[in-house]
Amino acid sequence: MIARVHSSILQGIDALPCEVEADVSIGQTGELKLVGLAEASVKESVSRIQAALRNSGYRWPGPRVTINLAPADLKKDSAALDLPIAIACCIAGGVFQSDKTDEYLLIGELALDGRVRAVKGALATAMLALRLRDGHPPVDPEAIEGGAIAPAIPQRVRGVIVPAENANEAAVVDGIDVIPVRYLSDAVGFLTDELPVDPVSVDLDAIFSVAGKYDVDFADVRGQESAKRALTIAAAGHHNLLMIGSPGSGKTMLAKRLPTILPPLSLPESLETTRVYSSRGLLEAGQSLMAVRPVRTPHHSTSASALVGGGIIPQPGEVSLAHHGVLFLDEFPEFARPTLEMIRQPLEDRCVTIPRVHSTLRFPADIMLVAAMNPCPCGYATDPKRACKCGSFAIERYLGRVSGPLIDRIDIHVEVPPVAWKELRATGAGSEGLSSAQMREQVLRARAVQANRFGGNGTTTNASMSSRQTREHCKLDGAGEALLKQAMTELGLSARAHDKVLRIARTIADIESSDTIHPHHLAEAIQYRRLDRRM
Repeated sequence: MIARVHSSILQGIDALPCEVEADVSIGQTGELKLVGLAEASVKESVSRIQAALRNSGYRWPGPRVTINLAPADLKKDSAALDLPIAIACCIAGGVFQSDKTDEYLLIGELALDGRVRAVKGALATAMLALRLRDGHPPVDPEAIEGGAIAPAIPQRVRGVIVPAENANEAAVVDGIDVIPVRYLSDAVGFLTDELPVDPVSVDLDAIFSVAGKYDVDFADVRGQESAKRALTIAAAGHHNLLMIGSPGSGKTMLAKRLPTILPPLSLPESLETTRVYSSRGLLEAGQSLMAVRPVRTPHHSTSASALVGGGIIPQPGEVSLAHHGVLFLDEFPEFARPTLEMIRQPLEDRCVTIPRVHSTLRFPADIMLVAAMNPCPCGYATDPKRACKCGSFAIERYLGRVSGPLIDRIDIHVEVPPVAWKELRATGAGSEGLSSAQMREQVLRARAVQANRFGGNGTTTNASMSSRQTREHCKLDGAGEALLKQAMTELGLSARAHDKVLRIARTIADIESSDTIHPHHLAEAIQYRRLDRRM
């Protein structure tokens, strides 16, 4: 007897349909066969499944069992197939019957006592179920090129059966039934109509109510008002930023407070970011969505594949985990140069493209890059109170660890000087400087201007303007043209730096609610090209 159960497998951050077939031959001798390019984690599942069935009160269907995982030319490497394999084997062996197996996608890892453990990619599976219910292709062609042909799944898909720990995560997808199960017997009871289980629902408003609540504030940072100004501009226009300063000047402290002034995550942004975290299994137990913008701070010993993604079965890296958030690279020159060079393309394209023989995967990577570095190996080349012990050759070699093309892609370079004693110990009104609330007000005002300007045509911020849009929205008067010509001549700015200066000037004008880019806007933007001049 043959039984078919529908499940999913992760391909990057997307879920693809997987049909689990089981054939049980009663009265024949033989062995259990598992076919369909199953990796070790799937092959080992047979022992878990047999123990889970036995300890849940169900018998193993027979001595000769053949299990096929379709599509057969796509590798399967996930314990999430435990539950569908167990259900398919039981139905094929006549342990029980069900008319619901075509209506749900099943995922879940089984424990030996029959418990259903949480798995990766529950959100992606729920999104797949919604696409199948609406008659859309199983996956967005822009996310995966090529690859195996997905098996046909009936269009009457109603929802998903998932581990209870993943239920809140999957329930954020509106329009499908999310059935939580804690034990294998719960899934059997639901499929045989012996155990009614109510679908899970979540309150999205309650989830997002926690957004914007941070334990840190820019008011904690004494002095550094010029650096705060640069961070405000970077947040307002989604510009990449590099801070240069001696040790202890507050670079890390400033970077950690950047999310407090960024706009709150929208639901589509949250779903995109959550899907990346779900595919890596990084969501906390019971967590539904990423309610605040992520901040990733990888160590400088991070490998290239960990930073940008990859592997035998490609997974998203730190760049994608910072999607719609901040990627903070402290001690910037200490990263391996080949590793840093790999983020050049994601900074331009806002995605990571990983080609493989059978398919090409794209991971989202719409990030704000914030980097911090010392001006020299000892760190005190620009410190007015401490002498630098490095020679000119050592400084040049240190700065040369970061390539010119990468520096060229960073919009704002700002110096973070040491904080004076008077500012550090100041008390009373006005001693704290700008707070996060004040800076966020400027950022939101500028973002509203940009949203009105671009009108939802794919461009959302000044940093993502195309060259044509830059020419259209960043027009200069005669004084501005003369100033920009002088800067290009004296600083030797590249064509990319030329456009970035104009975009930064446009953001500064937006903060001041000015329709026109005035010379003082342009002058301030030019000052933020710190590394285009000698240090």
